Amino acid sequence: MRSVYTCLTEAHDHRLILLAAGICVTGVYGSFSVAAQAARSAGRAAWTWGAAAIVASGCTAWATHMVALLAFRPGMPAGFEPTLTALSLLIAIGGIGISIGFVIGQRDRARRFAAGLALGISIAALHYLGEASYLVAGTVEWDPALVAVSLAASLLMFGAALMVAGERRRPWRRAAAPLLLAGIGVLHLGGMAAMTLTFDPERPLPAEAVPPEVVAPIVACVSFGLLTLALVGLRLTLSARAQARRDQERLRELANLAVEGLAVCDGETIKTANRSLEQMSGVGAGALSGRRLSEVLPGLVVSALPEREEREAELIGADGQSVPVRVLRSEVPLGSGLQTVLAVRDQRERLQTESRMRMLAYSDALTGLPNRAHFHDLLARHAASCGERDQPFAVFILDLDRFKLVNDTLGHGLGDTLLRKTAQRLTAALGPQDVVARLGGDEFAILQPAPDGPEAVHALAARIIELIDRPFLIDGQLVNVGASVGAALAPADGDEPGTLLRNADLALYKAKADGKGTFRRFDPMLDARLQARRSLEADLRRAIVVQEFELHYQPLVDARSGRITAAEALVRWRHPERGLVPPADFIPLAEETGLIGPLGQWVLRTACTQAARWPSHIRVAVNLSPAQFRDLRLAETVKAALTASGLAANRLELEITEGVLLADEERTLATLTRLRAAGVSISMDDFGTGYSSLSYLRRFPFDKIKVDRSFVRQLPGDPESAAIVRAIITMGACLGMTITVEGVETAEQFAFTAASGCDQVQGYHVSRPLPEAEFLSFVDAREAA
Repeated sequence: MRSVYTCLTEAHDHRLILLAAGICVTGVYGSFSVAAQAARSAGRAAWTWGAAAIVASGCTAWATHMVALLAFRPGMPAGFEPTLTALSLLIAIGGIGISIGFVIGQRDRARRFAAGLALGISIAALHYLGEASYLVAGTVEWDPALVAVSLAASLLMFGAALMVAGERRRPWRRAAAPLLLAGIGVLHLGGMAAMTLTFDPERPLPAEAVPPEVVAPIVACVSFGLLTLALVGLRLTLSARAQARRDQERLRELANLAVEGLAVCDGETIKTANRSLEQMSGVGAGALSGRRLSEVLPGLVVSALPEREEREAELIGADGQSVPVRVLRSEVPLGSGLQTVLAVRDQRERLQTESRMRMLAYSDALTGLPNRAHFHDLLARHAASCGERDQPFAVFILDLDRFKLVNDTLGHGLGDTLLRKTAQRLTAALGPQDVVARLGGDEFAILQPAPDGPEAVHALAARIIELIDRPFLIDGQLVNVGASVGAALAPADGDEPGTLLRNADLALYKAKADGKGTFRRFDPMLDARLQARRSLEADLRRAIVVQEFELHYQPLVDARSGRITAAEALVRWRHPERGLVPPADFIPLAEETGLIGPLGQWVLRTACTQAARWPSHIRVAVNLSPAQFRDLRLAETVKAALTASGLAANRLELEITEGVLLADEERTLATLTRLRAAGVSISMDDFGTGYSSLSYLRRFPFDKIKVDRSFVRQLPGDPESAAIVRAIITMGACLGMTITVEGVETAEQFAFTAASGCDQVQGYHVSRPLPEAEFLSFVDAREAA
């Protein structure tokens, strides 16, 4: 250290030493500024600024070294070997370029340290080539220990300088330039102190040695260039800082417009945050800047957060309350580098919305009870529990009797109120573990976990029926409805949710069929009847497609002459396995399932086609169901059947019952009028069994009325039946209508009706219904007699 101190204080021109230090500082600053501009640029501009920074760095090191050599006072003639002097400059520039290229874009500290060592070696090569180019009139001796120490110390400084230059934290990056300056100083002073010069008059300067007076202007020009570069760098730095401030302001303005919270972080420290995040945290403007991220988002480690993948977290507000959030990390280029930006999204509204959606998805909007989906989930859980723990439970299905009448007559608003009050009564009737749900309409379901045997099931059903049977006071009106209840008990009546609901439904249907306002538990016979009905329905659908039906005809005879004047078409189903199925077994099913429409059309077409082949004085009568009469195209269907068969319209009679007239009197009257206009006769079947039959005779255009067999059954012995039949015959005659008495089974009944003045007689006394061929033979035999 003594020799270094002596070299510095006694063997150098202090003014030039200070100039060398100034050149070094100026050159390093300019080089760093130009390098920063290269980092901020892109494309060709980045390469240009980068090359300028490398050349400037090499020139800085060379000029500093050369000025320091010029400041050296060896006490003897001295000069510079030109080739080595120029080579030292090129080596400095090349070595710096290689080391910088090796480290650009690298975050690995070991690689940056290695690049610093490469930079230090190039500077050391510059220094010692420069010293080798320094020629004196004498001899040169070296201190190897001092050379080794200066090299080792300076190389460590160079490596540390490039390593901290790539750090994220600004204080570390600011240490890079001082380390470079210190490394250059140690290398030069140690090398100069290690060199001992001895004057030897017998060894003159070589002829090619360039005197210091010639080298000095060259070095001065390079130094001036470095000074100019430093000024350019200063200008670039100031411009970049101003632009960065403007960018930061614009970024903050844009960030404040964002609904999401945004925070720019330096490691685990928040550099800046937008207003949304500050409001979310409940703090004032700028209060989050400089705070540790763990204080705001505890448990969140930024470095462990995957980029562009949202993670759930909790934000702690100023009041200590936690806010559920989702955090997204992204590396965003800001200024001269990448910045860590966290997007923080408030999840309170989303969670509340999801909670409301779950409530809406699993709750009935009208009553607030669990809905069908929720009830099915509960039922599935109890079914699983029943299987695992052998724990029974009961499922009830109930609906309100007379609800449709109340809803239609008093309005849907009152009906909705009735459903809400029903839900309240059902809830009051249940135990703490029981669950009631609304399945839809006026249908409710109840889950009774672990009942104490069938008696508890019956008791709950009785309590429900009794509560619902009480009058409801709604808008000042007393509304009376009832409840029919069906139940299935698991596991005795099934262990699957679907099976239990179906069986409870079957029990409900049985309760309604038995008079409503009552309770029935599932009976396996109900399922057997349902399966039989489904099988019959499937067979019926197939029978319509393959035409397994046939028509039988029951003759109608003139009461006075006994001549056959008409025949009623009666459909029969010849099943391949069941045989001949009576109409009472399949006609109600066809009406319930809607199959009566296609079946009725087949009967109409077939009857018209077959009757067209009969004697012209015999008419055919076809029954029309209420479902057929609801078809607005009925008149066109009848006309099409007549046209296709060639049957005269006056030979077709259409028989309807009072049920047809109940639905829509105006539309029914219009349809009957169109049929009459087509020449078809209209007959009222089963007359006398309805409540309004007499009024219908006045309003509707009937050609014939048929006295129901219920009045004929007791003739002639029952005086009341006899009086009713006579009265109907007399009334029909007064109205100009043909009177047919059906159900005549004895000679006495035939004689009484004929004597009473009826026009036609139909019944087993005349003939049972016959297939067409037998009917025609019967006609021939009757006319031959």
